[in-house]
Amino acid sequence: MTDWQPPVIPENIAHGDMPGDKVEIGEGHVQKANVIFKELLPMLEEASEKSGTGKVVITVCGGSGVGKSEIASLLSFYLKEAGIGSYTLSGDNYPHRIPVYNDAERLHTFRESALKGMVKEGTFTAERFEVIHEFQKNGDDANPKHTEEYDWYESYLRNGKEGLKGYLGTNNEIGFDEVEEIVKEFKAGTDEIWLKRMGREDTELWYEKVDFSKIQVLVIEWTHGNSDNYKGVDIPVLLNSTPQETLAHRRARNRDGATDSPFTMMVLELEQAMLEHQAPKAKIIISKSGELLSYEEYCKQMEEGR
Repeated sequence: MTDWQPPVIPENIAHGDMPGDKVEIGEGHVQKANVIFKELLPMLEEASEKSGTGKVVITVCGGSGVGKSEIASLLSFYLKEAGIGSYTLSGDNYPHRIPVYNDAERLHTFRESALKGMVKEGTFTAERFEVIHEFQKNGDDANPKHTEEYDWYESYLRNGKEGLKGYLGTNNEIGFDEVEEIVKEFKAGTDEIWLKRMGREDTELWYEKVDFSKIQVLVIEWTHGNSDNYKGVDIPVLLNSTPQETLAHRRARNRDGATDSPFTMMVLELEQAMLEHQAPKAKIIISKSGELLSYEEYCKQMEEGR
């Protein structure tokens, strides 16, 4: 398929299987998907030949606001148009907790680790906790600016961040074993697989049997798609965004150009570090402006964009 040309994209195309997921495809998404797909085709052919069943697993990963859902949906659509059965699985169905509880667990992990660490280091006092508690009540305790006024606050932040690092994107937060089992079943040629569905409410959790008999390519759309915590992905695709680009996107998305809370910024920073750590495994890396990058070019772009 060396002569592939992008098909006409209808108004509504199938997207990931996360309940309530909204996909808004723009020109930038289409441009990137076109670049990726041309690179992907020969890789798919090679991976399919190596696979005993001809089944291939792709992941589309990246940080906040890079267009994972949109680009994964487009790649899946292009595959179907080319006569290759495809299914888009959203990794956001696989945390152990619904978003509101998971956000609470992240914050609890940060705060508990911060205070435990201070006690261990001998930096915790009742007076200092009064200061911390006020910041906590205002949702501002992850703000690094507090170290300018209180030098001991560094101990709170460092220990909290280290604790949070042990939760985010790990088996403590996410059911990687369940995703790996799905990948195994798919590659083994299982015709029907039960897939988890998880919305935003505590009553929105169920399983659905999906027909995979005519599916040759499984597209996993997920921040943690390239994680070392599960196996079976053949072609990881990394949609890159530098820290500056991510911040600009978040500001544009929030009304009045407001920034995210210091805690959200810490989460994004840790997720970015995870993506960078996993980047050498990516088979395709594309910049926010839609250019293909080698791993060396990616590293350079990340350094320049801090």
